[in-house]
Parts: sequence; structure tokens; C-alpha cells
Amino acid sequence: MTAKPIVVSPADYAAPLDVVGEHVTVLASKDLTGGYELFLQEGPEGSGPPPHSHGWDESFFVLQGTVEFGYDDEHLSAGPGTLVHLPAGTTHWFRFAPGGGKMLSVSGGGSNAARMFAAMDAEIPSGALDIPKVVAVARRHGLTIGD
Repeated sequence: MTAKPIVVSPADYAAPLDVVGEHVTVLASKDLTGGYELFLQEGPEGSGPPPHSHGWDESFFVLQGTVEFGYDDEHLSAGPGTLVHLPAGTTHWFRFAPGGGKMLSVSGGGSNAARMFAAMDAEIPSGALDIPKVVAVARRHGLTIGD
């Protein structure tokens, strides 16, 4: 594959995916970049994934609101302008704080996040969560839920 420039303007954004209460817009999948993936994540208060880990690096840049992050034995409240980088294999979680928030996230090489987000949107209806189904979809895409 020959590398080429990528430009994605707001008019080009795909519809946001409903990922267990959070809205995730895929800005660039690994199919487009040849490696990393880039997402816009927006969520209401309390939304976010349970503790999990995966085999790719992940970085978050908070754009609006406050996002609570946990990793290893650490917990932090991240406001706008905060960058959180988590190496592959780090068990982590986040929750959007009161008022919700928005962040940009980047998943490193080997990521299956875009495919997992699409599967969550397609297979898990809005409303009451089917936790076993969420765990099954996550595992299919390389996530380990819990420690």
C-alpha cells in the first residue's frame, strides 16, 4: 500500500456509533491509515467502558468536560487539554464526569477498536445492557475485560 495524505473534514464524518451509551465517531480506521486509528468520543455523565486491556497503545486527549481515568493503581480527573497515554496491556477505564465530555482518542498499531465499535453498535441495542454480549463482542476484538 502506498502512503497518501488523509483529510477528513466534519462533512466527511461517518455517523457516530452507539457504543454502550457513548457516541464514537471513527475519524480514521487502520484501513485508511495503514496502522493507527483515530476517534472522536462523546459521552454523557457516567458513560465509559469497564476496566479492560488490549494489545495496542491508546491515547486520549480531553477536549471538553472532565473525564475520570483509572489505570494500574492510579486515578485522575482529566480536564480539557489533558493527554493520557496508556501502553499496550495496561488495564484501564474511564468515565465521563457530570455534564459529559468529549475527547479525541488514538489507538496504536494492531488496534481492532474501529471494528469493535462497529460491532457494538450493530449487535447491542440501546437501553439496558446485555453485559455477557458486551464482553463477548469485546473479546472477539482483542479486549480483556477486568484485571
